[in-house]
Amino acid sequence: MHPRVTIADVARHAQVSTSAVSKVLRDAYGVSPAMRTRVRAAIEELGYRPHVAARALRGHTSTLGVLLPDLRNPFFPDLVDGIAEGVGGTGYQLVIGQAGREPETESRAVHALIDQSVGGLVLVVPLASPAELEVIAATVPVVVLGRHDRSAAYDSVFDDDEAGAELVVEHLAGLGHRRIAHIAHRDGSRGHPSTLLQSLRATAYERAMGARGLTEGIDLVWSTYSEQGGHLAAAELLRRPYPPTAIFAGADLAAIGALAALSEAGLAVPGDVSVAGYDNSWLAALAHISLTSVDQSGGTMGRTAARLLLERLAGRSASVRISISPTLVARRTTARAL
Repeated sequence: MHPRVTIADVARHAQVSTSAVSKVLRDAYGVSPAMRTRVRAAIEELGYRPHVAARALRGHTSTLGVLLPDLRNPFFPDLVDGIAEGVGGTGYQLVIGQAGREPETESRAVHALIDQSVGGLVLVVPLASPAELEVIAATVPVVVLGRHDRSAAYDSVFDDDEAGAELVVEHLAGLGHRRIAHIAHRDGSRGHPSTLLQSLRATAYERAMGARGLTEGIDLVWSTYSEQGGHLAAAELLRRPYPPTAIFAGADLAAIGALAALSEAGLAVPGDVSVAGYDNSWLAALAHISLTSVDQSGGTMGRTAARLLLERLAGRSASVRISISPTLVARRTTARAL
């Protein structure tokens, strides 16, 4: 980790005053070509990235980067809307990037945003390790959204994923279901399992089943939080000697894939199998889908992430972790077990 290079560092390296560096940054009059060249060279050699205030003095619109794993998940627009609302009226504009499915692709996307001189970054469920995230946070303020990380270098905003999984199991068990399966997510994340939302949901599911005497009904399939992943996982569950009477998908998109697989198998929802998702996205609320889902309030998470990033930009250095409490929204895809 390297501390962020300051304007004073540039001044010392170029052997000029900080006011001279400030004039160069502002493209002000009264700076000789030789001094301008010397300061620009120092900026390049030190890798200095001007602070938001310096960019504002030059009359440029300040930007904040938001990096999403992909653009297909219907929950992510809720996060972006919340972030946009949180920075509304501040003069900041959002730049949205797509991280991709591999750590290397994500890293390139992060540095592309940094190279655009964004003032700060909101990273949504990043794949990078905590150590890698701390290196990024040494360059630009960072808020990690969706991971339960503990770091002195960046802030974290996340859903209480264990409580959310508990809500689903409690709901389905309360409807008389005993064979409740869970579709979990596996990706290339370099984070510790104890900080990853998918691991926490899976662990909480197993714990909640055991606490209700339903250990024999535990059936966990590791797939992906995607429509295809949900379809493949549900098809696998249906091949069991004793298929589940209820499926808890760790994301609404996976639940949609599970619904398709059940329909293809000629099974009725919720008559034959109940299905619950996670996110309470706009997709879940569509009348013809009416998916029971956990609401983790994407708008609140986004607004909270924006607030923390603005606080970082204003000078706060102590890290903050904020957990959002989920609720369950019961709809037509879950019903009493026959």
